[in-house]
Amino acid sequence: MSGTHWGLLVGLVLGVVAAFGGFGAFLLVAVLAAVGLVIGRILDGRLDLQAVLGRTGRR
Repeated sequence: MSGTHWGLLVGLVLGVVAAFGGFGAFLLVAVLAAVGLVIGRILDGRLDLQAVLGRTGRR
């Protein structure tokens, strides 16, 4: 699936949660979606943790 499809799917899920679960459930799902996105990017090799955290391999 392309990034557009995933974005649409996540938006639809967040919309359903906001409509039926309230604002607290919406925030929980949004935070967990963001965590899942970061983990997925790390596993795909598209996010370098050392660059994000500002650490280098040199001393």
